[in-house]
Amino acid sequence: MSTAFSAAKFTSPPFPLRSHDKPLFDPLKIPNATSPFLGSTRKIRRSSSTKLNLHRRSGTVVAVSDVVKEKKSKSTSSLLITKEEGLELYEDMVLGRAFEDMCAQMYYRGKMFGFVHLYNGQEAVSTGFIKLLKQQDSVVSTYRDHVHALSKGVPARAVMSELFGKTTGCCRGQGGSMHMFSSEHNLLGGFAFIGEGIPVATGAAFTSKYKREVLKEADCDHVTLAFFGDGTCNNGQFFECLNMAALWKLPIVFVVENNLWAIGMSHLRATSDPQIYKKGPAFGMPGIHVDGMDVLKVREVAKEAIARARRGEGPTLVECETYRFRGHSLADPDELRDPAEKAHYAARDPITALKKYLIENSLASEAELKAIDKKIDEVVEDAVEFADESPLPSRSQLLENVFADPKGFGIGPDGRYRCEDPKFTEGTAHV
Repeated sequence: MSTAFSAAKFTSPPFPLRSHDKPLFDPLKIPNATSPFLGSTRKIRRSSSTKLNLHRRSGTVVAVSDVVKEKKSKSTSSLLITKEEGLELYEDMVLGRAFEDMCAQMYYRGKMFGFVHLYNGQEAVSTGFIKLLKQQDSVVSTYRDHVHALSKGVPARAVMSELFGKTTGCCRGQGGSMHMFSSEHNLLGGFAFIGEGIPVATGAAFTSKYKREVLKEADCDHVTLAFFGDGTCNNGQFFECLNMAALWKLPIVFVVENNLWAIGMSHLRATSDPQIYKKGPAFGMPGIHVDGMDVLKVREVAKEAIARARRGEGPTLVECETYRFRGHSLADPDELRDPAEKAHYAARDPITALKKYLIENSLASEAELKAIDKKIDEVVEDAVEFADESPLPSRSQLLENVFADPKGFGIGPDGRYRCEDPKFTEGTAHV
């Protein structure tokens, strides 16, 4: 059955090479009227074998979905997912969207402070990748980390409480919006500075490989996902870690959430070659470009990339072309992006598309999906009530988890935390 969610076709996006005598690519001028996506219209060359050759250093981009497609051709069913899988994907995406919408309300009501970056529009990427992971697998996120935490299993109550700065938050209120962390769920953190999470993710992947090959823990096949945006791909950590991961064949998937804008800077104006996925083969790993507004296409790519890493075949670079429906943060009036561009992507809402697929293929009824919507509304409302009623951290918690040995700095001669001095917050305490 041919649908908008048919098997992902990995093609080369039609970005021109930058030059001083040629205008920048206009993302609103779709080169092929039959393609609703800005990604490629030309098929890439494929390896003659379904087994990927990571030692090849040519510029060819290898599609990691070849094995999946070969298996699918032997299947009697053309459906990409089962009913149970479809409902799980839908529920996770709706949770992410409803949670972020509620965050906006709470922020403007003064319940949250600092910068809050929402994930609306990008849900297909988080759900498509993270719902395929085991509990022991790790996720490293960015400052736009709420939904990654939810997809990894961190309870909505714990995430909302963290945003409210309460002790019941996943970081006891000390992390806030940009620093979600949960050791229980192997969420290794959101990171406020772009690029700083990639080395952490690479280290986590090295840990997995070390346990398996050096410590002989045969059952340690843990995989790490490193999420980051297009703006990060011009930073040194990105290139250094691609090199290290390929050199040591680490079990990691680098997931680029290319929403086309780094705050107010268009991706097409900020990099000499905007085709991020092509940077993978330069380091000897597969590079994939996929429609990040289609959860089933993302899931297909993620399934094989994660499986490759788990089999010990090394890293993969996946560029998911997506779009955020809100400004960079809730402090951003979002006046720089063209309204026509925003409308183009709003019409490709990933949740709406999945809902349509589920109903048209008789995987779910309208009533079942409405029941999920209602359930999620209740979960989010409960999270807000729980966070609002939870206690604020005591002042004695201020210096906890800051210094390995706070004596002589955070603790006074009397053994009490210096932050307990009434004058501490006035800037007059001797610290």
